[in-house]
Amino acid sequence: MDPIKVDFSGKGKPREVVIPPEKKVLKIIISILATIIGGGITYYFMLPAINLKEIEFYYFIAILIAIYIGMNFITSKAFAKPEYVPYVKRQAIIPLAIGLVFALILGIGYLVSAPLFRAKAYSEIISVTEEDFGEGDSITTIDSLEDFKTVPMIDKDVAFNLANKSLGELSDWVSQFVIDEKYSTQVNFDGQPYRIFPLKYGDVFKWIKNTKEGFPAYVKVNMYTQKAEVVVLEDMGLEDIHVSTGEYLNERLDRVLRFNYPTYMFGTPSLEIDDKGHPYWVCEYYDKTIGLVGGRDVKGVVLVDACVKASELIKGQTLVDFESVDDLKNNEKFNWIDQIYSDDLLVEQYNYYGKYLGGFINGYIGQTGVKTTTVGSSYIASGDDVWLYTGVTSVTSDDSIIGFAIINQRTKEAVFQEISGTTESGAQNSAQSIVSDKGWQATFPLLLNIDGEATYFMALKDNNVVKSYAMVSVERVQDAVRSKDDAKPDLEDCLKSYVDVVKASTKTELKIDYNLPGGSADKDETADKNESKYSEITGVITDIRTAVVNGNSIYYIALDGNPVYYAMSTAEDDKVVILNKGDTIKVTYVAGEESILTAKAIGK
Repeated sequence: MDPIKVDFSGKGKPREVVIPPEKKVLKIIISILATIIGGGITYYFMLPAINLKEIEFYYFIAILIAIYIGMNFITSKAFAKPEYVPYVKRQAIIPLAIGLVFALILGIGYLVSAPLFRAKAYSEIISVTEEDFGEGDSITTIDSLEDFKTVPMIDKDVAFNLANKSLGELSDWVSQFVIDEKYSTQVNFDGQPYRIFPLKYGDVFKWIKNTKEGFPAYVKVNMYTQKAEVVVLEDMGLEDIHVSTGEYLNERLDRVLRFNYPTYMFGTPSLEIDDKGHPYWVCEYYDKTIGLVGGRDVKGVVLVDACVKASELIKGQTLVDFESVDDLKNNEKFNWIDQIYSDDLLVEQYNYYGKYLGGFINGYIGQTGVKTTTVGSSYIASGDDVWLYTGVTSVTSDDSIIGFAIINQRTKEAVFQEISGTTESGAQNSAQSIVSDKGWQATFPLLLNIDGEATYFMALKDNNVVKSYAMVSVERVQDAVRSKDDAKPDLEDCLKSYVDVVKASTKTELKIDYNLPGGSADKDETADKNESKYSEITGVITDIRTAVVNGNSIYYIALDGNPVYYAMSTAEDDKVVILNKGDTIKVTYVAGEESILTAKAIGK
């Protein structure tokens, strides 16, 4: 008998039979058209930059490949006829090969961008000047009460609350628009710190109703005086805001940018106003400066006139591309622009500097001199610019700071000021301990140089309403004071108390000028004006209406014989919810001629 021969090589394995479906060419054309249509829809909503340095571009390519292969599977009916599966596999070879090429490009890109090989480049992405605390002029120096006029007395959350209240006073708009907190921007305007808030639609139905006209206003909040103003564009002779982050379709800002600049990688846009109050979108776009995908840095800025419709924007006039950051920095016409570099980008770059300054290995082993930013940041006004500030700690000990990073958001000038002390969260806890019985929360601290004393300044708030001011020494966390009057935050009282506690601890008296320009008479006049702006009225409730503004319930109350409605937020006084028609009440309100006035207090 002849021996049995067994072939283990696999050469004798039957080959897969590729059976093309009927009308093969037509079905390929349908798959291609479906991929084009699906890709167009995906691009419209995903808006990836057509750029090998943008990770979303690779996701977009993967989606196109998936659509094409999926359509081949569907058009050939391979799900019902398994004999067509080999055909679908063969059709997928070229798309998958293309995908593999892009995957290799991305993989190699990550490799050549890795800090393991490029630690020095990462450490040099931002240039930092190191100095002792108090040197230079990057930190607000306080020698008098007058100096506080450039200091933001409140944080973003309190400003947002004030903006909501101001919008709530406008009955025609409060039901249609809400404040867009995400894209608010802190700027210097008329020499004082302001936060600019754009509007957005309350919901999709309100967008349908109002999108043709656009947004009629924006809100600006003075961070020093704590006054919010709804800026009506028509009153300034301007068109309504058409291009905005609050739009849904073609007028949406990121869509306008992508369709005009398909290869640009944009960062976070900011709404800023020029010296006349005209709103513009300042849109940073960046490049990856280390390898293919590492080292984000701002390359240029696109300036978009918010009051021009997307279809009417003209490049070079209402849509201006500054291809070099230096072109914008050195252009005096645009000195009003405060934020070219976003805060998250600056913190990211500073952390690269702090981690890899001593090399890659030292960044993880030994960690000599390695430092990182604390959680949270705030803003300092210095000169005409806004500076980002954050505490810096050693990675081996994060319960205290070793200094502060202060970075100009317009020029990226960065300074590290060395000083040891408590972290911002430690200062907040110290301030809150003074009012632990009240449950008030401290805002994120602001760093000040009070006659050479490194000081955290913050507001103490209850439901985002400022109740008091607090100061805490950076170097001595136990030196913490607040203004004593719970009914009215008193900056001068807080400052005097702080001077006393510093003197008790260090035997050094801080020299502060407490006189505002115009002397005490000026202060008395201001006090008189503040008193005179409130009026009182007593009457019977004839109507109560409510509206919810960004989660805050606003009650609109009408009294007999009076056409005016008095608006009261539950955050201001929660007793308003138990009022009924027929109740007799006394209302303390802000005097004015509007049909809706802000109520400050309501009593029976």
